[in-house]
Amino acid sequence: MRTLMKFVTLLSLLFPLFAQAVGDPYTQDKLDALNKSGKPALVFIHADWCPTCRAQDAVLEKLLPTEEFKAITTLKVDFDTQKPVVKAFGVMYQSTLIVFKGGKEVTRVTGETDRDKIAALLRKGL
Repeated sequence: MRTLMKFVTLLSLLFPLFAQAVGDPYTQDKLDALNKSGKPALVFIHADWCPTCRAQDAVLEKLLPTEEFKAITTLKVDFDTQKPVVKAFGVMYQSTLIVFKGGKEVTRVTGETDRDKIAALLRKGL
């Protein structure tokens, strides 16, 4: 088992396709709690097979731990397995980022991979 885990870890380093997206798995209860508390939230609708999602993931991995954005909680929605959630958000495509502030959606974007534009998007939640 240990050898298998090392192999999977090695594969995730070599092939980003196997890497996990940033954030906690989405549940409505988690988003409701964040919204009720007024904390900023990012809902990341992604698909593991999506190259744009992987590019967004790489940008978010660098931005979210910084002092500026550490207050933002990220919840990830799996585009393929959480279809009712995707539909509830009115999302047509994976690689959609939705920012919440004070319990309300403040902005969203689909397919954006530019670091500066994603950072500007995140700032709207702060």
